[in-house]
Amino acid sequence: MKMRPGSQVGFLLCGKEWTDGETLEVRSPWDQGLLGRVSMASRKDAREAVTHAVASLRRTRALPRWKRKEILEDIAAALIEQKERFAQLIVAEAGKPVRAARIEVERAILTFKTAAEEAVRLGGESIPLDLSEGNEGRWGLVQRFPRGPMLAITPFNFPLMLVAHKLGPAIAAGCPIVLKPAPQTPFTALALGEVILKAGWPEEALAVLPLANEDTAWLAEREDRLKLVSFTGSAAVGWGLKAKSGKKRVTLELGGNAAVILHSDWKDLDSVAMRVAHGAFGYAGQSCISVQRVFVERAIFQSFIWKVVDRAQKMVRGNPVDEATEVGPVIRPSDADRIESWIKEAVAAGAKLVEGGGRDGSLLEPTVLTGTKPGMKIQDEEVFGPVVAIEPYDDFEDALAMVNHSRYGLQTGLYTRDAGRIMTAYRELEVGAVIVGDTPTWRMDSMPYGGVKDSGLGREGVRWAIEEMTEPRMLVMTGM
Repeated sequence: MKMRPGSQVGFLLCGKEWTDGETLEVRSPWDQGLLGRVSMASRKDAREAVTHAVASLRRTRALPRWKRKEILEDIAAALIEQKERFAQLIVAEAGKPVRAARIEVERAILTFKTAAEEAVRLGGESIPLDLSEGNEGRWGLVQRFPRGPMLAITPFNFPLMLVAHKLGPAIAAGCPIVLKPAPQTPFTALALGEVILKAGWPEEALAVLPLANEDTAWLAEREDRLKLVSFTGSAAVGWGLKAKSGKKRVTLELGGNAAVILHSDWKDLDSVAMRVAHGAFGYAGQSCISVQRVFVERAIFQSFIWKVVDRAQKMVRGNPVDEATEVGPVIRPSDADRIESWIKEAVAAGAKLVEGGGRDGSLLEPTVLTGTKPGMKIQDEEVFGPVVAIEPYDDFEDALAMVNHSRYGLQTGLYTRDAGRIMTAYRELEVGAVIVGDTPTWRMDSMPYGGVKDSGLGREGVRWAIEEMTEPRMLVMTGM
């Protein structure tokens, strides 16, 4: 499979590239130029992919752990060898600045390496069962087995790394995969699919299918041979998909409006401002853990907000292929329209525009607001753009309450050196993770990652994803 400007690429099924049927144009977020066309899979193709996945389960389940480890290591090695190729694919499709794209490739490599290590750690447990009279000689064994074929659905913003977080653990667990990549970024996923098959994963155990959204929902609802649906994307789509998935196991990694709390006992405000600006505006804020809300103790509020403004003014906006670019375009002109309207709506309702607010096509200026309130979309919803709201607080408990005043709960950054405040925040904040000394945008790919409330269900991070993709099975031994 070769992607050239304007060329057509097929979907991947049973180790072959298929170019039949309708095609989808994939355009550059930077200038809307045609990158290429991808063949769309039909419902018939999707059902065929599931049939092959079901047939392959016996083989993938029986793959010895050393072989799964070897496959995953070979995938990581291929990504190292093709690092720049994948980085340029990410830049072209997602509009991600090239330096950030290279970091994404590095993270995908780490994810596959970690999955290789976890593949050989996937063990079991011996359990004593002679705990009451009459059960002498009984003992048990618990091991984890793959749940079965899975449907993995990934978003545009990390077209390699978030695919790796589905496929790496699935290979380690022995689960066949039907992957539906985002329509904006199919080429990176298709290229990765080729790498995985060349590494030795069974051809019938992986399909990469650009599917229409309605066909994907149909597959989740109607195809009971799928045992797991793993979705990363928006809350509205994710929860709707769960409602249609019946008895299947469902994991959801959804959105957020991530917050930072900054207390005055943290003295290095320059470093915090730099991290907040990077977390809010890097890659145009298109991350579910992008910094969107910042609550600052009033004594340092004025000083801090101008430090963030200073950092925002210095961030380089422009073409994502340029090495200096930090803030590129948002993925679609319609998203730029939405973000711009949310900023104007907040200002009209009384918020103050401290910095930014301008727009050139899909390229938005890093924007700092204050005076925002609950009820404004910029506070309540996920902006998914280069916008941050910075607000003062007087009492630390009030700051915790402001963070929790959200239907989302993914990660929160916390800057304080007081152990009591740290433990109070850890206990009280309704989020999947509290990051002390950094912003919520920080993530290590091996840690358990996920949210509460509308931010999701279940956890990713290789070891925890494997647990979602496997189920414990008990063996009871008597008189042996």
